[in-house]
Amino acid sequence: MRWRLRGLLRRTITYPWARRIVVAVIGGSIVLLGVAMVVLPGPAIVVIPLGLGVLGLEFAWARHWLRRLRATASDVVNRVRGKPKDPPPLT
Repeated sequence: MRWRLRGLLRRTITYPWARRIVVAVIGGSIVLLGVAMVVLPGPAIVVIPLGLGVLGLEFAWARHWLRRLRATASDVVNRVRGKPKDPPPLT
């Protein structure tokens, strides 16, 4: 049984899949740490985008969330500075 599993893993787990799994584990851990920092002392505002950036290396949904987070942060900064809202991007 053990030999069949090892052979199956050798045929199905390739470098791209292994990279995707490693990125998911590391990026997910960073995001979870950032979410925990929302209630615990720590720089959650820095750690969560960092985790999304790591996840964005492999996952389109993480890149989308990171773009939305950047746009929201930009809007908040502009509102605090008293500048008018930028028009939406043409993508």
